[in-house]
Amino acid sequence: MKLVAVTSCPTGIAHTYMAAEALEQAAKDAGHELLVETQGSAGMDPLSPQDIADARAVIFAADVEVRERDRFAGKPLVQAGVKQAINNPGELIAQAVGRAADGPSAVLVSKVDESGGVGTRLRQWLMTGVSYMIPFVAAGGLLIALAFLFGGAEVANKVNGGTFGGVEYAGVTDLSQLFATAGLPGVLFKIGAVAFSMLVPILAGFIAFAIADRPGLVPGVVGGLLATATGAGFLGGLLAGLLAGGVAYALTRISLPRALQAVMPVVIVPLISTAVVGTVMLLVIGSPVAAVQTGLTDWLTGMTGTGAVALGLLLGAMMAFDMGGPVNKVAYTFAVGTLASGTPSAAMAAVMAAGMVPPLGLALATVIRRKLFTDAERKAGEAGWLLGASFITEGAIPFAAADPLRVIPSIVLGSAATGGLTMLVGATSLAPHGGIWVVGLIGKPLFVVLAIAVGTVITAVCVLAAKSLRGSEKSAVAAVPATV
Repeated sequence: MKLVAVTSCPTGIAHTYMAAEALEQAAKDAGHELLVETQGSAGMDPLSPQDIADARAVIFAADVEVRERDRFAGKPLVQAGVKQAINNPGELIAQAVGRAADGPSAVLVSKVDESGGVGTRLRQWLMTGVSYMIPFVAAGGLLIALAFLFGGAEVANKVNGGTFGGVEYAGVTDLSQLFATAGLPGVLFKIGAVAFSMLVPILAGFIAFAIADRPGLVPGVVGGLLATATGAGFLGGLLAGLLAGGVAYALTRISLPRALQAVMPVVIVPLISTAVVGTVMLLVIGSPVAAVQTGLTDWLTGMTGTGAVALGLLLGAMMAFDMGGPVNKVAYTFAVGTLASGTPSAAMAAVMAAGMVPPLGLALATVIRRKLFTDAERKAGEAGWLLGASFITEGAIPFAAADPLRVIPSIVLGSAATGGLTMLVGATSLAPHGGIWVVGLIGKPLFVVLAIAVGTVITAVCVLAAKSLRGSEKSAVAAVPATV
C-alpha cells in the first residue's frame, strides 16, 4: 500500500528527521511504500500532487501545525506527535493501513485545479458552492412541497400570516404554538423554509471556501446572510462569496511575525475579512437593491390595466431573472397584492406559472443531453421536477450559479413566454403559492399547464443550444464539484 507522511517538530531539527526515518523503516518492514515530507528547519521538500493523489492514507507526525495541509484533504488521516512516530512507528503504519481500508475521511474538500485558467477556476469555485448547497435545496424544497400537498395553499398564510380566500391569518409568532395553529403541514413548511433560508449563505460560504479554504467560510457565510437580509438574494450571494474568498485569501498570504501567525486563522482573518465583506454588503449592495425594488414595484403598479400580455411577459422574465432574489420578489409581491380583494388574479397565475418553468426546463435539459451537465447538475435536475411543479423557482439556482451567462437568459426566455401565454388565455389563480398542488384554485388550468409546458421546452432548448455552441460538453466533464 502506498502511504505518505509529514513530520514536523517545534525546532525543526532532530525529531523531525528521526520520525521520518522511523516511519520509513516501519513501512518497509510491513511491506508498504511510504514517502515522507519533512517540514524542518531546512525548509520542506513537498510531496508531489501525484504522490498525494496516489496515497491511500496520510500520517501527520507533528507537534506543530502542518503547513499547506489542505493538499491532503479527503485522505484517510492518522495524527500523532513526533515522539510517538519515533517510539512506535509500526503502530502508526498499522493505523494508516486500517484507515485506508475504511475509506476517505469525512472532511470538507474543494477540488479546484489551481493550474487552470481564470475561467476554469471560477467555474470550479462556483460548483463547489453549488455542490454543498444542493442538499439544502432538495431538503427544503421537498418539505415545502409536502406541506402544500397535505396542508393546501393556505399553509403558508397560516404560518407567516396574511389573507387567503378572504380569510385573515395572524401567522405564528411563537414556534411552540406552530403545531397547534398550523398542524403537521405547518411544521413541515417552517422546517423547509428555514432550510431554504440557508441556500444563499451556504452558496456564498463554500464559494469562498473554494477560493481561500477554511478561512473563507466565516466571511462567506456571513456575507450570504447579509445578502439575504438586504434583499440581494442569489446574485448578491455570488458576489459575497467571491468577495469573501478573495479577501480571506489575500489575508492568509500576508507575512506576519511568528507570534501573530498562531492567531491568524482563528482571530485575525475571520475578524478582518468578515468586517470588510459585511461592510460592503450593507453599505454598497443593500441600498441600491432596496432602491431597485421600490422602483420596480412602482413601475409594475403603473402598468396595471395596460397590455395584459406585455405585463405577463415582464412578470415572467422577472420571476426567472434571479430565482428568489430581489427582482423575483418584486414580481411575486406585486402579484400577491392583486389577491388582496379575495378575487382570482391573472397576475398571480402568470407569476406562479412562470416561476415553475426554470427548474422544470433545466431538469428537462439534463434528461435530453446529460453529457452537457456535471454530476452535481444532473442530481439537481432530478430534484428540479418536483421543485418546479411545486413553484419553487430556487431549484434552478444550482444551474445558474455554475453557468450564469448561459442559464439565466435561457430561463428568462422560457418564463417570459409562459407568463405572456398565461395572460393571453386569461388564466387566474386564487392561491399565492403551491404550484401544481393547488390546481383546483386555478382558473383555466389546462391552458396554464400548456403554457408551463411551452416555457419548459423553450428553456431546455435555449440552454442546450447555448451550452453546445461553446463546447460545454468538454467543460462539464472536466469540472469537478466538491464532495463530502
